[in-house]
Amino acid sequence: MRFTTIFFDLDDTLYPSHAGLWHAIKERMNDYMRERLQIPEKDIQQLREKYYLQYGTTTRGLQEHHNIDTQDFLAYVHDLPLEDYLTPNSIQRSVIASLPTRNFVFTNADIPHAQRTLTALNLHDLFPNIIDVNTVAPYCKPMRESFEIAMKVAGEDDPSRCVMIDDLARTTRAAHEAGMFSILYHDEYTANDADAHFTDWGKLIDILET
Repeated sequence: MRFTTIFFDLDDTLYPSHAGLWHAIKERMNDYMRERLQIPEKDIQQLREKYYLQYGTTTRGLQEHHNIDTQDFLAYVHDLPLEDYLTPNSIQRSVIASLPTRNFVFTNADIPHAQRTLTALNLHDLFPNIIDVNTVAPYCKPMRESFEIAMKVAGEDDPSRCVMIDDLARTTRAAHEAGMFSILYHDEYTANDADAHFTDWGKLIDILET
């Protein structure tokens, strides 16, 4: 295999979007903005979209414009019973365990949420290294600087030996532009979105070895 390092996104990538967890997290974001920041309900969705597009995440926009306690916000939005949403995938676990690469979770969430999610998915022992939103601050995916920091943390200086697996096309496009091999975890795909795509974990090895 020509790759030495693989960065795996967390939410809606290491588990499928139909699990509903990410939707529940977004609802918790809405609750926080309404209850803690007193933002009118009618403005919340528009603000979240604006911050997402301008800053990469709602979190970064709230930091910039509302001076939030970031750790309080992250703890609040991730305070969910993960076992109600997530089910381990034995094929996924077998595939990831077989990889000869250095494997990192690279997420715009925080380490506590990543650790809880990996435990619920029975993947915690396969990912001892997590690069979270605090690691790459003040940046986040899909900013180019976030990929540079992730590579530095991984001890990798050649982006062509790195893979980014993510469910968002804007992230896989940015990873490709940064010189990485990008793989979109999604069933909808266009040629400009990534170098490859999949939804069946059983096909990942073939993609990496192509």
